[in-house]
Amino acid sequence: MRGVGNATIILPPLEPGQAQQAAAVLRAVRAAIAEQGGWLSFEDYLRLVLYAPGLGYYSAGSAKLGRAGDFITAPELSELFGRALARQCAEVLQQIGGDILELGAGSGALAATVLQTLQQLGALPDRYFILEVSAQLAARARARLARLPAELRERVRWLSALPQTPITGICLANEVADALPFRLFAVRADGFAERGVALDTSALPDGTWPDGTLPDGTSPDDTSPDGGLVLADRPADAGLTQELRRIATDLAAREMPGWPLGYQSELCGLLGPWIASLAAALSRGALLLIDYGLARHEYYARERSRGTLRCHFRHRAHDDPLRYPGLQDITAWVDFTRVAEAGTDAQLQLAGYCTQAAFLLANGIEADVADAADTVQRARLASEARQLLLPGEMGEHFKVMALTRGLGEAPLRGFSLQDLRRML
Repeated sequence: MRGVGNATIILPPLEPGQAQQAAAVLRAVRAAIAEQGGWLSFEDYLRLVLYAPGLGYYSAGSAKLGRAGDFITAPELSELFGRALARQCAEVLQQIGGDILELGAGSGALAATVLQTLQQLGALPDRYFILEVSAQLAARARARLARLPAELRERVRWLSALPQTPITGICLANEVADALPFRLFAVRADGFAERGVALDTSALPDGTWPDGTLPDGTSPDDTSPDGGLVLADRPADAGLTQELRRIATDLAAREMPGWPLGYQSELCGLLGPWIASLAAALSRGALLLIDYGLARHEYYARERSRGTLRCHFRHRAHDDPLRYPGLQDITAWVDFTRVAEAGTDAQLQLAGYCTQAAFLLANGIEADVADAADTVQRARLASEARQLLLPGEMGEHFKVMALTRGLGEAPLRGFSLQDLRRML
């Protein structure tokens, strides 16, 4: 099976440099497939095409955010997002003090807005740590934050890994969890199957790779969108099967119908270890996660039979992860029930879960629009707020979760308007 779903979507042509990059990534994928005996798990495929040093989407040098990139995040869309988030940070910092650690800082837009707003609120962190795995984005963020006043600029610290000494304060993760590598599965008549990546040997004239080896340099498939790669199934291993049965049992407990044959979706087994690592880096404070996602029973509902996998290339969204390997963003929605479970396992308290719209409203986004200097600015901010708040935009697709340690039982202000924890 080539691609997933709408593989015929028209994407912009590659520039010469992009074509060379895609060919290099494709050769690495083919080599990995050969090393794994002809089949590469989708999770390992994502590790390679997203994160391989010098090759992967997040580690190579192409533009990712903004009009010249592939997608726009909320901090890039409007400073309203960062101002509201800063008010939540201020509430925590005014209680316990400490630092902020931002994961995946992107272009630095969120860090700049949060720092400037916290200065206005008299609640600056001692330090503002940034951990950004993309060299291209880190360079953009450094340039942007270098323009801040010295008092703010000097608080910024750049990290290459999570701090070894746990911090007191806040950990921010905006659109980070969705970028973790994940596994694909499908429901077959004979049980669960895991979907991985293989070579389409039928694409070559004789149906096989010459001498059973991979081509060196370019090949007839290097110029095709997917480079002769296909998605291929194999029986799910014992660990994946056990986890899928656990999910199915959870759904049955809610009296939800079982998955039909042909159902496919994703499972991110890395969420648990990732949350555990963040919990280990937080001695006291709050972990705030913002991402598009759902509670488990919604994520794995029978009617969501094609999963949530999504790819972005030059502001065009599609669902074929094999096209232009290394040049497009590949994500899946977040199972927030799994996040909550992981937080509990790491001795964190589930302190809040709500839609992005409810979180931003509770943190004063409407007042920011009303306080605009003039009618022109107010109209612009109102338009930006609609995109952040409306159900058809980011307002309900995105959720916010707070996992805390040592903050007591008082609710955080961002979750005062809505409490969806019961949905998990």
